[in-house]
Amino acid sequence: MFKKDFCLIAVIVLIAGLSGCGRDKIPPKVVSTFPQDGAMDVNPSLSEISVTFNEPMRDKCWSWCYEDREHFPEINDDAYYTDNYTKNVLPVKLEPNTEYIIWLNTVKIKNFMDKSGNPVEPYKFTFKTSE
Repeated sequence: MFKKDFCLIAVIVLIAGLSGCGRDKIPPKVVSTFPQDGAMDVNPSLSEISVTFNEPMRDKCWSWCYEDREHFPEINDDAYYTDNYTKNVLPVKLEPNTEYIIWLNTVKIKNFMDKSGNPVEPYKFTFKTSE
């Protein structure tokens, strides 16, 4: 009887280990931004900026952050996800001939996270609008 019970417990443990009981611990990565990081001639009439991740993200969780308010766009509405929660879009109003410096998460603010709760490493991107 002992041997049979032991084998059953071993099978259950093996199945649990293979079934993904362990939580995803790999943080998501930024795949791209729009405008592209470092762009120098962005049309100031652009009404949305966005970030695309390598995996689906947690809905209603984002951190569009700034280090200097003067270099951050005016936000026109709430951010939202598209493309199966891999792309986050932020409606904005841009000014001509302005440099923008945007952080996606920071050391203290980490709301961009995948569905397992892993936050994106702080990511900085910049762009400048044309005149």
